Amino acid sequence: MFLGEFKHTIDSKGRLAIPAKFRASLSGGAIITRGLDKCLFLFPQKEWDALANKLVNLPLSQSDSRAFVRLMLAGAGDVEFDNQGRILIPENLRAYAKLSKKSVVTGLYNRIEIWDEDEWNRYKSKTESASDEIAEKLGQLGI
Repeated sequence: MFLGEFKHTIDSKGRLAIPAKFRASLSGGAIITRGLDKCLFLFPQKEWDALANKLVNLPLSQSDSRAFVRLMLAGAGDVEFDNQGRILIPENLRAYAKLSKKSVVTGLYNRIEIWDEDEWNRYKSKTESASDEIAEKLGQLGI
């Protein structure tokens, strides 16, 4: 389970340290891909396999399904950890998420999100200011 918010720096080679408390859950392999809201998703291999299986079974005849599968699968790649617990984020994914030197790594139970720090702060501020409306909508879903 991934929980928490951590600020980290991306070095000039595109390497990012993953919080030590997350690394054990990723020891069986991990996949990085484009996320939603202009962040990146980092999944443990087991979670990725479950998601990918659902994605490839979406109806091929529906354009929204094809688009979402392309978004998630086409940019995905395996990640490896170096001796310092860093991963190399491919350039195309850094560009997609507008990652600069300062980043935020967030734990969201079954996945990790990687954000540019400024983008994260904007997103978080916007979401926090709308928390009452969001809570009301989730209440209608039984949460």
